[in-house]
Amino acid sequence: MFSHPFRRFIHLSCHSRSVRVRFAPSPTGYIHLGGLRTALYNFLFAKANNGKFILRIEDTDQKRLVPGAAVQLETDLEWMGLSPDESPIKDGGFGPYTQSKRLHLYSKFVQELVKSGHAYYCFCSDRRLEFVKKEALREGAIPRYDNRCRQLSSAQVEEKKQQGMASCVRFKLSPLDEPLQDLVYGNIDRSAVLHEGDPVILKQDGYPTYHLANVVDDHLMEITHVLRGTEWLVSTAKHVLLYKAFGWRPPSFAHLPLILNPDGTKLSKRQDDIRLEYFRKQGFYPEAIIGLLCLVGGGFSPSIDIQQNLHSLCELAKAFNLGIVTTHSGRLDGPRLEYFNRLALQNRINRPEEIDKLSEELFRLIHDKIKNSSLDKDMVKKTSLLKILHWASNGGRINFLHQLTDSSMGFLWNSQESTIVSKIDPSTARNVLIRVIQVLNERDRIQKNEVTTMLGKIATEYNLKVKEVLKLMRSSLTGLKEGPPVSEVMEILGPQICANRLGTSLNLIV
Repeated sequence: MFSHPFRRFIHLSCHSRSVRVRFAPSPTGYIHLGGLRTALYNFLFAKANNGKFILRIEDTDQKRLVPGAAVQLETDLEWMGLSPDESPIKDGGFGPYTQSKRLHLYSKFVQELVKSGHAYYCFCSDRRLEFVKKEALREGAIPRYDNRCRQLSSAQVEEKKQQGMASCVRFKLSPLDEPLQDLVYGNIDRSAVLHEGDPVILKQDGYPTYHLANVVDDHLMEITHVLRGTEWLVSTAKHVLLYKAFGWRPPSFAHLPLILNPDGTKLSKRQDDIRLEYFRKQGFYPEAIIGLLCLVGGGFSPSIDIQQNLHSLCELAKAFNLGIVTTHSGRLDGPRLEYFNRLALQNRINRPEEIDKLSEELFRLIHDKIKNSSLDKDMVKKTSLLKILHWASNGGRINFLHQLTDSSMGFLWNSQESTIVSKIDPSTARNVLIRVIQVLNERDRIQKNEVTTMLGKIATEYNLKVKEVLKLMRSSLTGLKEGPPVSEVMEILGPQICANRLGTSLNLIV
């Protein structure tokens, strides 16, 4: 259907106007990764060319609207850092930016098409249309409208209107002479319209279809480039014909490749695990999600490494080039997303203005998950929280903040309360703990290598194996049989907290 010759750089000289692009979702649900990638690429293209990024709400399918979805769409874009320059709440002089508030415009332009002979009233019932479809399938033909009402005279149209017959308006398709160029896919087969019936552009309820509304709105809002999903590639010829019928210059088109699930299947709006809200609740950060989306579309100069590193939106915009967007579908990479989230978390921990917010969030997570009766109050002090965040980040131990409250990290927050059973006889075990406490009380801090040396010496003093002392220390400090190395545990807890916990454990040894 299309070819994609060698493409390098997209030149904008064909448009003397400033670049204006739009993201135009339908509020029939919440934003998912496919729609989010479209928004991201529109945003980056606008910023790369000092243009405007517009959010338009296409709510002409009134039966499928989800209450609150339109407001949530803009909230989600703001959270992702993709703030529109114009939107339903940011008037830029081209509003309204919600299609249901523009019905009078569509009606006006439909009448122009009817008067000029480019459109006509169709009175075919749903029952007849279904019959036409079944007949085509029975004969092995492509199901399409047979353009029956094209032949109605003005008198026949008026007669049917007088009879109160319901009608829609259809656009007359015709062959396209000029070639169609897509900025991603190259030459598009302009004869595709010959395999279709005339499309509906105004429904019986007075609402326009996507084909009419997006053309009218893009023209009136002075959209210069349309970046949208590849599923709309087959409709481009129809839209260009509509522009031609109105005598308008069409924008440049760029269709973005499909995003697939990890197993190669198509994304579905019914999948909860592709909705932005799902990733947000899981603890993913916007920059990690953006990093993933850049991988499933390409379009970035080799000057930045999108495989291994995260980049700011400003850096991505500078490196973005439509001419090198891929034409093949890309699969989501879950492990890569978690890797990106670890990088995002590390970046935030290393920024003073962000780590304070993270410590407050971690404080709330701890109190939500850990029983107050067993909580080590010293560990939830701000100084301890900041220390733990750096420890977890520098070691690459976590991909999400909430992992610090998982059971494997329970030793950080829980005071020892359970009975301690050791192969060392109780009297010797208590003496070992008292000796360790003495050493810890002489220190303000302790490092991993110092812990190993200290416990080795104490084991020798009591004629014990180091392994036996390590097990006693792990049990006394954490109540766990397994976990991070004891040296790490003691380093992150610090001398004072370790001494306090070991003091409590003296009475728990049996």
